[in-house]
Amino acid sequence: MSFTADTISGVDPFASHLRVLHVLQPGEAGVWRYASDMAGFEAAQGWDVHVASPVRPDADVPWREWQAVRNPAKGVRDESRRLLGIVEELRPDVVVAHSSKAGLVVRSALRGSLPTVFLPHAWSFAALTGPVALAARRWEKLAAQWTSAVVCVGEGEARTGVAAGIRAPFFLVPNPVPPQWASDARRPFSELGIGSAPDVVFVGRLSEQKGVDHLLAAWGVVRRLRPDATLVIVGDGPDRADLEASAGPGVRFVGAVTDPWSYVEAAPVAVLPSRWEGLSLSMLEAMASGRSMVVTDVDGSEVVRAAGGGAVVPVGDTTALARELLTRLDEPDLVAQEGRSAQEYVRVHHDFEVAARRLAAIVSRAYAFGDPASS
Repeated sequence: MSFTADTISGVDPFASHLRVLHVLQPGEAGVWRYASDMAGFEAAQGWDVHVASPVRPDADVPWREWQAVRNPAKGVRDESRRLLGIVEELRPDVVVAHSSKAGLVVRSALRGSLPTVFLPHAWSFAALTGPVALAARRWEKLAAQWTSAVVCVGEGEARTGVAAGIRAPFFLVPNPVPPQWASDARRPFSELGIGSAPDVVFVGRLSEQKGVDHLLAAWGVVRRLRPDATLVIVGDGPDRADLEASAGPGVRFVGAVTDPWSYVEAAPVAVLPSRWEGLSLSMLEAMASGRSMVVTDVDGSEVVRAAGGGAVVPVGDTTALARELLTRLDEPDLVAQEGRSAQEYVRVHHDFEVAARRLAAIVSRAYAFGDPASS
């Protein structure tokens, strides 16, 4: 397949007709939405785009079912065998791996035999401690030799990768607000069935990563000082039953919904108490909705700081989390100003088409430079 100077430079990444395979392990939440949106955009521009994942993507592109589990210690052999079968069938020009598990399987199976672009969407070792975290860092350093490009979705994620000693071509493509966000239907507050308007909202997967246990501990402090305060938790996940059992007064779980932003727009403050992130899509969407943010100091929180859109507190510091939530319950003018600042920042810096074209330019560059194993 030939390519043009424009393709190499990234001026026009769609100048050549590439066949691209996006591989992702999550079948839900932010990574799945991101990969679906990017695949759909690339296909609309004329590329031959395919997706391999546990769940069919939203995008109207050919899909190959690829069952994989999150745990990096389980299923790798069978997952690699299935992936190699898909690659042999499709013969893509470039493979794009989304998330740590997909990055593990793709790079260990292909070993640089095809141009490979990797998006961690949060480094695996950020979720780990002790010897397991050390092993994950070592793996990422080893796998760099089979990686044409590492694409980080936020500045914090990029800094974390460089600091870990990963030596691969790094590129920054800040997470965008998903394209369907503005057009998603919102229900009037009166139709949400949650009683009075909530003061604070959380949207996300109910898992260890998202730190909702820390939020509930902080909310107990908030309620002692503001007995009328209300928190709505939107989402589902493996920890839901335990979290609901431990929740005190003033907390409403609504589960997974098709229109989470109806709930976001019902509350003036959004909270994201994560233990680790890459750059949270739900955070960006809440900022785009003009919410004041209270988030933890994880990769991606630099966006809230840069925007002047809220508070950033240490991970696991429930006292600081409660304090910043209480401040915003008491200062509506501050909340309004932070919401306006957050909304404007995201509008300027996190446009979907800009991000999609940047990613496509990196994919076309990976193709132009050839297999990492032969370079």
